[in-house]
Amino acid sequence: LAPSQLVTLRGSLTDEHGERFQARAFFRANAAGEVDPGRHAAQGGSYAGVCPMGLFWFLQPDTLFRRLVKRDVAGSPFLVRLEVFDGLCLVTGPQDQPLASCEAERWYVGPGVQRVPVREGRVRGALFLPP
Repeated sequence: LAPSQLVTLRGSLTDEHGERFQARAFFRANAAGEVDPGRHAAQGGSYAGVCPMGLFWFLQPDTLFRRLVKRDVAGSPFLVRLEVFDGLCLVTGPQDQPLASCEAERWYVGPGVQRVPVREGRVRGALFLPP
């Protein structure tokens, strides 16, 4: 990136029901042409300020009143697509090409963790036991 370049970072995923969720944040690159959400404040978008996990925490559904729920927390991760766009991008279409993109896996349970269903009286839940 160029020094002081304005960019949009976008995170998006499709959940287990096919619903799409996304978050975006606007940043200005530093003098070295770098953007680090863990050190640099987002100037707007889905959130503002320094928030290293902001693109994950502030995911919003494309369809109103949908919730992001991970049913199979132990078996598979969410695949989150991370993209960088030049300038302020409020809405992106198929013609908008990212400057860079990658995919991150968001796991909810570490390797070897055991999930034990809990049903006791009116209590329902799951107990996660370390390896």
